[in-house]
Amino acid sequence: MRATLEGIRVSRISVRGFAVASATAVTTVGAVVGVAAGQPASVNAEATAADATIADIPAGAQAQVQTASLTQQADDASSQADAAALKSAQEAARKAAAETAQSKKDAADQAKAKKDADARKKQEAAASRSASRDVGDLLGKSSYTIAETQAIAHQMMASDQFQCFSNIVDHESGWNYRATNASSGAYGLVQALPGSKMSSAGSDWQTNPATQIKWGLNYMNDRYGSPCGAWSFWQANSWY
Repeated sequence: MRATLEGIRVSRISVRGFAVASATAVTTVGAVVGVAAGQPASVNAEATAADATIADIPAGAQAQVQTASLTQQADDASSQADAAALKSAQEAARKAAAETAQSKKDAADQAKAKKDADARKKQEAAASRSASRDVGDLLGKSSYTIAETQAIAHQMMASDQFQCFSNIVDHESGWNYRATNASSGAYGLVQALPGSKMSSAGSDWQTNPATQIKWGLNYMNDRYGSPCGAWSFWQANSWY
């Protein structure tokens, strides 16, 4: 066999991988190598094949070895492809699960926010109805105490604006809704000048503190943005 291959450059390719990869190829290669080397048939075919090379195998058996090699390569490629496909599928599943979980969380957050907003609206509506009833109970009287007038004002504006409004009224009229400035003619809680300006809020502007408060709030909001804005100006100028 070596005589027929003399002068031909042949790569001595190990068939160790082929022997352990295919039982059929191992048996075939072991048998051929045993015959070529003059070894007894009882020599372990797998061990012999592991140490053999293509150049040591008869030409007729080389095709079988090469076929076994190609088969093993195909099996390896298929296994790698399966592993890659499995990994890709697992990654896609994890991504889908994460997206689903996030969607559920977003939906739950939105539902909670809506529920909280609805609850606040109900509370505000209830508070507004209660305030309206309380103001209604105070209206239509022939006279009002300072405490009653302040209670009306408190219910007619945002809680964070009441103190600023109260500060101005304290300085302007001392919460006397009938207060009159003898020199200028300014009138009422907020000392409108002239007092008749307050008729835009109601014809009872002279006797109803609620009407005066309504006009005063509109004036402060229109000119200064809020009662607190008006109070800031008053502190700097002693008028507003």
